[in-house]
Amino acid sequence: MALGDPLQWIVIGIIVVVIFLWGPQKIPELARGLGRAKREFEQASKEVEGSMNVTSSSPPVPKSADQVLLETARQLGISTEGKTREQISQEIVSKAKPQ
Repeated sequence: MALGDPLQWIVIGIIVVVIFLWGPQKIPELARGLGRAKREFEQASKEVEGSMNVTSSSPPVPKSADQVLLETARQLGISTEGKTREQISQEIVSKAKPQ
C-alpha cells in the first residue's frame, strides 16, 4: 500500500478520531475488551464443536420391543426362560396390578 492509498487514510482518520473521543488512556482498555471478547467467542465455539462431536459420534441405539419386554420382566423378578412373549407380557401385567 502506498501512502496515498485512500483506504490507508481512512484507517489513519479512524484511529485519530478514536484517540480524540476516548483519549490515549482508554485505547488499551478497548483493546483488552476486544481481546477478551475474542477469547470467549473462541472458547464457546470450541465447547459447542466438542459437544457436537460427542453426540454425533455415538448415536443412541433404539431398543426393540423384545428387549424392553425382557428388561421389564427382569426388573420385576420374572423368569423369562422357555416362555413366549405373550406369557411374559401376561406375567408383567399380573405383577403390575395392585393386589
